[in-house]
Amino acid sequence: MSQPKVWLGVSLKMYFGYQQTLQWCRDVAAIAGHPAVKSGEVGLFVLPTYPAIPAVAEIFANTTVRFGGQDVCQAENGAWTGEVSASMLQELGCSLAEIGHAERRRHFHEDKAQIAAKVAMSLRHGITPVLCIGEEQQADPQQAIALCEQQLAEALSDAAQQRLKGEVFFAYEPQWAIGAPQPAPDSYIRAVCAGLQQLSTPPGITLKVIYGGSAGPGLIQRLGTDVNGLFLGRFAHDPQALAQIIEEASVLAQERR
Repeated sequence: MSQPKVWLGVSLKMYFGYQQTLQWCRDVAAIAGHPAVKSGEVGLFVLPTYPAIPAVAEIFANTTVRFGGQDVCQAENGAWTGEVSASMLQELGCSLAEIGHAERRRHFHEDKAQIAAKVAMSLRHGITPVLCIGEEQQADPQQAIALCEQQLAEALSDAAQQRLKGEVFFAYEPQWAIGAPQPAPDSYIRAVCAGLQQLSTPPGITLKVIYGGSAGPGLIQRLGTDVNGLFLGRFAHDPQALAQIIEEASVLAQERR
């Protein structure tokens, strides 16, 4: 199987109920029969809510679709009521964990120390962090890159100190574009993401830059080689819209051969 040339990720957040989540995943498992997904040229991952993970694992068992949690605890185990450990995610078959989304920073007051600890904990258990980073207000691309570079360094600080290795999905999500009717201007996204791909990382840590922030159909082809993929939200909650984006990604993957 080839290494994915384009990545597509979907977070279901808390939009769906349990049965709705499973039906959506069944629809996606069928869509994952697309030749580009089966061959691995287009990578696909899904982040459902915690209670659905065991059933989601069964649904995606015979596909190339990866799945993971929408958060992870910064502690190994112990008296952390309501939290879920990286070791449990690993035990359930998860290979990813979303970390540092703007909603968690805003509503749950997650700070840079917590985020760095979560990234390190995930990498220690072989889980790929889906690290959400982005500026709060629109700036010029160079300013945005500088702000993201600082956030990235802070988020990887514990991993660097512990000399951990692994891949990190850098989910670039300008906070001012999340939930917006239209995504940020293409030229802005391309300029920032191209710069993000040039950022240095600690030894053994590699980055894949994926764009989120009202990302939907048509965007991946317009961004071209400036991104490694998309991190999709509500647009992908319609399986047919996701199927369209997969087809667009497959065309882009062929161009990258």
